[in-house]
Amino acid sequence: MDVGHCYLEGNADAVEFCPHDSFHNVLATSTYNLQEGDRPSRSGSISLFDVDADAGRLDLTHRLETAGIFDIKWSPGFGQDAGHPLLAQADADGYVRIHSLRSSNLDGSDVCGNCLKEVCGKHVSSSMCLCIDWNPSSTCMTVGLSDGSVSIISIHESQLSILQDWKAHEFEVWATSFDVHQPQLVYTGSDDCKFSCWDWRDDPSNSVFQNTKVHKMGICSIAKSPNDPNIVLTGCYDEHLRIWDVRSISYPISETSIRLGGGVWRIKHHPSIPGLILTACMHNGFAVVKIKGGRAEVNETYKKHDSLAYGADWQRGDSYVAGRRKSKAIATCSFYDRLLRVWIPEVNMEQPHEQAVDQYANQILA
Repeated sequence: MDVGHCYLEGNADAVEFCPHDSFHNVLATSTYNLQEGDRPSRSGSISLFDVDADAGRLDLTHRLETAGIFDIKWSPGFGQDAGHPLLAQADADGYVRIHSLRSSNLDGSDVCGNCLKEVCGKHVSSSMCLCIDWNPSSTCMTVGLSDGSVSIISIHESQLSILQDWKAHEFEVWATSFDVHQPQLVYTGSDDCKFSCWDWRDDPSNSVFQNTKVHKMGICSIAKSPNDPNIVLTGCYDEHLRIWDVRSISYPISETSIRLGGGVWRIKHHPSIPGLILTACMHNGFAVVKIKGGRAEVNETYKKHDSLAYGADWQRGDSYVAGRRKSKAIATCSFYDRLLRVWIPEVNMEQPHEQAVDQYANQILA
């Protein structure tokens, strides 16, 4: 079921629902625009939306003009700015910028909304910052760069500092992520087709493993399972979603894994259902994939975008109205048509009725 859609003012490449309690309705989306010519420039924006799937509401609350953005990520914890979620931006000017989510009044009226306030920034490189991920404690970030480098950036007292950087790959690093169970480890993937893991505490960072044989094209996305400490997923331009066991990295668990019909640009684990995966498949829309026992199958597809499928995310949080669980949505965006869509998946993601009633009763009694 479609909740709503919006055409943005730039090419849309990332969407992120806020993961923090009281802010699950907040959706951020980013854009990237290239102005060609003798002196090309790259501009972009971050837009905030208020989403209520049951009410069919998708309301724009704030837009921030920036450099061209390749990736955004909400912090998993509040970190340095207690009570205010932080949104990290990786952009084409080689900067990492951190924004704090704040309440505001729009246009001086009595209507309350949310806005972003930049709290700090750091020029990381003369190359472009392509991807970014927070560690679980929200104290540092890993950043992938267009020259093949990776940087670890710390945040402390509203200051960003480079803790470590190294040449990890020969070409662009499109994917980098922390291991949520062992945050001293960082996974990276690149256009050089190499899937790597690093212990960033070493100086220079040491490679824990590197697989150079399996991916036939560039690696677009990497996502460690939040539930299984041994499982990590990779997405590739060769259209395959691969399932790996980090204890034996020579080959994926299933040699072919699953082919999704388009480059697997984003991988998002469901926030509460183990093994349920949302993917953005570039030329083939979006897919909800179920992984169980090393096997993967497509549960649902969404193809109401007419351009490159780049951004995708699940809405978090559980809330109840009169004993009924409120619907949670998926947000997706596509590049050249500048389209953001919010929709409710058809796959059953509800708790059993008895469990929902018990949870609602516990809330009333608390």
